[in-house]
Amino acid sequence: MSALAAARAVADAVLYEGYLLYPYRASAVKNRSRWQFGVLGPPAAAPSACAEPPSLSLQCLLASPVRPPAVTLHLRFLQVQARQLLDAARNPVPSLAPGSRTLVSWDEAVEHEITLSPWAATFDVDVPGGEDEERVDGGWIVRRREPLTALVRTTAEPDGDLLRLTVTVANTEPRVVTGKEEAARRSLVGAHLLLAARDGTFVSLIDPPPGAAAAAARCRQDRCWPVLAGPDDLLLGAPIILYDHPAVAAQSPGDLFDLTEIDEILTLRVMTMTDAEKAEARATDERARAIVDRCDNLEPGDLERLHGAWLDAPADSSLLIDGVPVAEGSLVRLRPSRRADAQDIFFAGQVARVTAVVSDVDDNTHVAVVLVDDPAADLHDWYGRYLYFAPGELEPLGEGT
Repeated sequence: MSALAAARAVADAVLYEGYLLYPYRASAVKNRSRWQFGVLGPPAAAPSACAEPPSLSLQCLLASPVRPPAVTLHLRFLQVQARQLLDAARNPVPSLAPGSRTLVSWDEAVEHEITLSPWAATFDVDVPGGEDEERVDGGWIVRRREPLTALVRTTAEPDGDLLRLTVTVANTEPRVVTGKEEAARRSLVGAHLLLAARDGTFVSLIDPPPGAAAAAARCRQDRCWPVLAGPDDLLLGAPIILYDHPAVAAQSPGDLFDLTEIDEILTLRVMTMTDAEKAEARATDERARAIVDRCDNLEPGDLERLHGAWLDAPADSSLLIDGVPVAEGSLVRLRPSRRADAQDIFFAGQVARVTAVVSDVDDNTHVAVVLVDDPAADLHDWYGRYLYFAPGELEPLGEGT
């Protein structure tokens, strides 16, 4: 996979963040108030429309030791598409059951990506509206889209040896909008930016090199936060705050529309839905249908992979506690002390078996254990659901069996 394709995979996750939430049904309260992050609302919306602000902007830094850099900008967003169902007499109905599928009225989304080559320039963005009809058994499916207009403005200015690039995107819908649904349909939804540099590199604003720290502190963001998106010539401007070099986990089999998701938990929740609940989710949206179908067809090995994996953990790690070697299989007595955590205190004095010695990204050492007297210890060990303690909270007892 190319670096741009990998960055676009993360950008796709941003694009659909919050698009449709578990239990993925139109009737769920959480799915009646949409849409997600990065919504650029119509600027002339009345207070009754509850519209989002109309613009976003970011500032980033470019280093180019040889020649002036060039930047390609990808503006990505969703256009709301209202799906209305009509019966054979062309009267609106809440649902239709053509053939083996069932549909309900719903607001879908159409993806758009506008590619620009900016350098201190202004661009008009025009996305046409439209209406499509699909004849099905028992009636029609009618899909309507409102036209969208936006303005993209880029400016560049030097900051010491660096170049500061400012990108602003604004919804320019001219009409007054009074209703919430109308405002959503005239908004750019999930709007974000993907920038690719040529003859230059982007500077991390989260962890800038010492010579760029002051310039990074002078950058200002408005509803859009830039992070390095793989190599230093790619930048993602997202409506949510991410770390540099974000990536989709290799263990994740597909979208669940929640960037803070725990795939295993959501997948298991979907699998426990009733047949009626799954049918309604499938009727709500094709993307929901794909989620339900994928969860229903997972093999045991797929579920095991969802639980995660140790990253860069040594295969045979150990440490010394009070001069005694402690490694996988060692028995220890728990002496929790470093945190005011009620759950840890409950385990004080109990004997546990060490399952792993691991380090976090800050090089702090943690010992993973399961309780010897817990009847579910083997199950916790199989799933990898461990308790974690610092080495100073453990009293070595000897080797386990």
